[in-house]
Amino acid sequence: MRCGVGRADLFASLVVFLVALPLCVGIAIASGVPAELGLVTGIVGGLVAGALPGSSLQVSGPAAGLTVLVYEAVQRYGVEVLGVLVLGAGLVQFGLGALRLGRWFRAVSAAVVQGMLAGIGLVLVAAQVYALGDAAAPASGPGKLAGLVALPGRVDPVALSVGAATISVLLLWPRWRRGARVVPAPLVAVASAAVVTGVFDLDVRRVEVWGLLGAVRVPEGADFGRLLEVGVIGTVVAFALIASAESLFSAAAVDRLHSGARRTDYDRELIAQGAGNAVCGVLGALPMTAVIVRSAANVQAGARTKASRVLHGVWLLVFTALLPKVLGVIPVAALAGLLVHAGCRLVPVREARALWRGHRGEVAVLGVTTVAIVVGNLFEGVLVGLALAVAKTAWDVSHVHVETEERGDTGILVRVFGHATFLRLPKLLDALEALPRDRVVRLELGGLRHMDHACAAALEGWAAARGQAQVVTGTGAS
Repeated sequence: MRCGVGRADLFASLVVFLVALPLCVGIAIASGVPAELGLVTGIVGGLVAGALPGSSLQVSGPAAGLTVLVYEAVQRYGVEVLGVLVLGAGLVQFGLGALRLGRWFRAVSAAVVQGMLAGIGLVLVAAQVYALGDAAAPASGPGKLAGLVALPGRVDPVALSVGAATISVLLLWPRWRRGARVVPAPLVAVASAAVVTGVFDLDVRRVEVWGLLGAVRVPEGADFGRLLEVGVIGTVVAFALIASAESLFSAAAVDRLHSGARRTDYDRELIAQGAGNAVCGVLGALPMTAVIVRSAANVQAGARTKASRVLHGVWLLVFTALLPKVLGVIPVAALAGLLVHAGCRLVPVREARALWRGHRGEVAVLGVTTVAIVVGNLFEGVLVGLALAVAKTAWDVSHVHVETEERGDTGILVRVFGHATFLRLPKLLDALEALPRDRVVRLELGGLRHMDHACAAALEGWAAARGQAQVVTGTGAS
């Protein structure tokens, strides 16, 4: 490695470390686990996933996109089972990568992905608005939204001011481009909040620090027995699929940000993510994904090799080992402001506008997915979105066109074109049953590219009932 390249990666690693530090802590707090566990996941994301082949420049760590699902899992099963859940998800990811299934994640509807991000963002914002004012949040997504009405009377105005100021810094600091390139906005916002609350001795809730070794919990034998529960298995699958999708979508975005490094090998990246999550599970830490915010910061800071993402894990480890008490001065309201900002950025407003102009059916898929996640949970919402996307595609593909032609005394010629499926059967039968009953009908199906069993049976029944109909299948239908 040449010296110049090494300096570029070193600088980029420091930038990514400064971006990742407050995010790791904030995501852990929002997930209902000790702050140190978020840092453990960031360390593993750098030292393990960062060292493995796959994507050269994207950075892994705890992600806001999994916060809602992790919080629900911790509340339902307890933090002691988190390690087993993450370990299981990592092994599933590793298996998917080994079976070379990584590329299939690119086949997921973009509207479903955007709906997933929007749902996660809305639930995350709804939860963190309570933390902005040091107020307790209801457990369910609908409860969080309904509770916003009565929230103004429950908030601590001092904490709310700290959180609002943090959001203001996050919005304003990037406008000073020279400063933003040197010191990332998340660090400036959180550090400023910590300094102000410390100097003025403001009475706000701060991050509780237990120490790295005190927070890490290796799963025990009894914990693995929970894997026999149906709910636990579903959570493991949800962790694996959503973390994989987020990582691979991030990889595709990072590939568009740079031109020098090698393109992502999706299967190897999935194996790297699985290995990282397996290690996180053994340590009882949060699940990790590749994160576009940190990855974009890495690329924009001039990273050229994967050395930058490995080094960012080293800096996190050094900080956690030498300066853990620094975390105790960070106001929880500041981290809530950081996550409110991150949650708002997850809502794909621009993408939805673009879809509305050209593909309004996709907006319906996006909206239904979002609502299903907010009302239900993340896993069920994604399944609903996928089912609706498949149904919409089937409806779009099953297009049938019916042409009729008078043949004088010889009767009526009817030609059918397109894809005859049960979805379009009512339209097809309406057209045929509207034909005069006293005429001979010749029905030609050679223009069909596909005809399913339901349509074939219905047409046979129509011809039998008609008596004076001749059906010519031709070679196009199947």
